[in-house]
Amino acid sequence: MGAATADNDQAVIFTYGTLKQGFYNHRLIQDMILAGDAAFLGIALTADRYPLVCGPYRVPFLINIPGAGELVSGELYAVSRRAIALVDELEGISRGHYERLPITVRLPIGGEEGGEEGLVVEAEAYFAHQSFGEKMWRRNGEKGICAYSSDEAVGYVKRKDRPQDITFLDQIRIFVSSTMD
Repeated sequence: MGAATADNDQAVIFTYGTLKQGFYNHRLIQDMILAGDAAFLGIALTADRYPLVCGPYRVPFLINIPGAGELVSGELYAVSRRAIALVDELEGISRGHYERLPITVRLPIGGEEGGEEGLVVEAEAYFAHQSFGEKMWRRNGEKGICAYSSDEAVGYVKRKDRPQDITFLDQIRIFVSSTMD
């Protein structure tokens, strides 16, 4: 099948964690949909394997090491370029938490996951910042998950409920330097 891409007024983003339906930060996507700034495109699967791990506070991180990890399941959204700034802010782009980078995903034929068939889509995803991504992968024993599920999210701590006397980046640094439980 051919490739699908967004026009100049939209970005296509692949969400794999708390922005997905049923998770805490999906309310941002819902607000964007209501404002006409986002549209759900479907369930998608990464075309390549990537590490997906949980960091401090059960925050999910996709790590930019193609070929490692698993094929990752998520959701695809078309988002207006002006609204992408809201997602960038949530994901801490300017604070070094995540980087928005290109990724190739597949929309499975008939919505069925699995297999190599489906519409190929060039999108963008929020990857763990390169300053700690590989360390996060090693900290998790180089074992990833294929989906951030409700089971994986048990113990997730909302940003407002996290300690305010230390930055999230410092919390990440402490997490990656600690040993696995």
